[in-house]
Amino acid sequence: MFSRILSGAVFGIESHLVHVEVDLSAGLPCFIMIGSLEGKVKESGERVRIALKNTGISIPPMHISVNFSPADLKKEGTGFDLPVSIGVLTAMERIPTGCADGMLILGELGLNGEVKPVKGVLPIMISAVKAGVTRCLVAKDNAKEAAAAVGMHAVGVEDLKQVISYLKLPEGERDEMIPPKVKDMEEAFSMEEWDKPQEKDDFSQIIGQESVKRAALIAAAGFHHMLIMGPPGSGKTMIAKRLSTILPPLSREESFEVSSIYSISGLLPEGGKLLLERPFLSPHHSISPVALSGGGRQPRPGIVSLAHRGVLFLDELPEFKRQTLDLLRQPLEDKKIQIARSGGSAVYPADFMLVGAMNIATTKLIQCGIAEMPENKAFHGFCSFVFSLFEPFFCRGSSSVF
Repeated sequence: MFSRILSGAVFGIESHLVHVEVDLSAGLPCFIMIGSLEGKVKESGERVRIALKNTGISIPPMHISVNFSPADLKKEGTGFDLPVSIGVLTAMERIPTGCADGMLILGELGLNGEVKPVKGVLPIMISAVKAGVTRCLVAKDNAKEAAAAVGMHAVGVEDLKQVISYLKLPEGERDEMIPPKVKDMEEAFSMEEWDKPQEKDDFSQIIGQESVKRAALIAAAGFHHMLIMGPPGSGKTMIAKRLSTILPPLSREESFEVSSIYSISGLLPEGGKLLLERPFLSPHHSISPVALSGGGRQPRPGIVSLAHRGVLFLDELPEFKRQTLDLLRQPLEDKKIQIARSGGSAVYPADFMLVGAMNIATTKLIQCGIAEMPENKAFHGFCSFVFSLFEPFFCRGSSSVF
C-alpha cells in the first residue's frame, strides 16, 4: 500500500515543501528511509515505531520504505516524525486514504506519542500558503506560529491519538473537534497581542547629552553606522541600548523576514508571535567568529543575521579580536552573509545598523580630526583596522561620533 503526505523543510533561509512517500510491501521486515537525510531524520523511524506501539498500534513485520521527495534536497530536524507516522498509518489502512490531502503536517513525536514543537515552522507555512496550501497539522505549541502565516488554518494537536481521531472524522466535522487558528493581516500585526513590559528602555529617558542624542537621531534617520567615544560612565552604552527605540517599527515584509530567521533559530517569542520591533543585539567581546557570522556543520544564523533590520552594538570595541571584526566586512558591504560548510552553503540576510562604543582615541581618528589626544590619560593606541570599518562613514560625514 502506498501513501503520500505533504510536509516541509528548511535549509538556510529557504523553505521547501517535501512529499513524504510511504510504501508497505511483503519482504524482509525493515524500515528504510531515503532522500538526502540528516542524522535526526534517520532516527525518525525508531521514534515512529515506538510512538505507534505506545499508542496501541503495532507495525506489521513488512518491508517499509519511506522516501522524502525531492530527494536531492537535504532534510534535517525532527519535524518529519508526524508526517512519517501518518503516512505509515495510511499505508496500513488504519486511517482513511486521502484524509490528509491538501494538508501540511509537521511535528516531532515523543516515545509516548506526544506531538512536540519544532523549529522553522513560520517560513515553511509562508511557502505553503504561496503554494496554495491553507491548512496544516502541527504541535499545539506551534499552532500560533503557524497561524502567523496569513491565510493558514493551523490545527494544533497534543498527541498521536488525537491526530488519528481528527483524521478519521469527515472534513466538515473536524473544526468542531479542534477549531483551527487563523489570522488575517491586521490581526497578525496587531500590537494588542503583545504583553508590553512595565519598564522598558526608551530614548526619552536620556537626560542631557544633547550633542550625542542629535548624532543618534541623525544616524537612526538614515540607518547609518555610528561610533561613540568617550570616558567611562559618560553614557555611551545607555544611549546605544535605547537607539532601537527611535527606529521605525518593522514593516510587514521586514517582520516576516526577521521572524523567519528567529523561527529557524528557535528564538521566536512564546506563542509564536511575529516580531514587530527591530532587534537589538549586544554580543560580548569574547564572542567567537562562528557565533558572530553563523555556521556549524549545517549553516545556522549568527548574530549578524539575528540583528537583521535592527541594531548590532559592539561595546568596548577595542576588546574584540581582529579576526572576529574582519567577518563584518562582507555583511556591511553586501547586506548579507554567505556561509559555506561541509553540510552545504547558505546565504542569510544581514542588513543591520552597526554601533560601536570605545573609551580611547585612535591615531586614525586623531589624523581625521574627529578625536583629540587625551590630555590626562595614557594613549593606549588601537588597531587601525577597526577604524577602517567606520572610516568610509565618519570621514565622509554620513554619521556622527561622540
